Amino acid sequence: MSRTVFCSYLKKEAPGLAFQLIPGELGKRIFDNICQEAWNEWQKKQTMLINEKKLNLMQLEDRKFIERTMIGYLFENKDVDIEGYTPKK
Repeated sequence: MSRTVFCSYLKKEAPGLAFQLIPGELGKRIFDNICQEAWNEWQKKQTMLINEKKLNLMQLEDRKFIERTMIGYLFENKDVDIEGYTPKK
């Protein structure tokens, strides 16, 4: 049986992540406060962001950019601006 968390992104109880995906304090915060559904949404946004901005995750600056954007998206209710993308209504 999966564990449930109160997802701070979706503002509801939902199945949590199966394990901590990111090491350290940020990873623990995500594991404790973000549900699988919200994480899946972030992964789609992250992929689009990496592709559109042609980010290289071997570069420290690009990894920091992704981390800041992820924190903003998951915990601060900031939308991800992906140039040229218009969401379906």
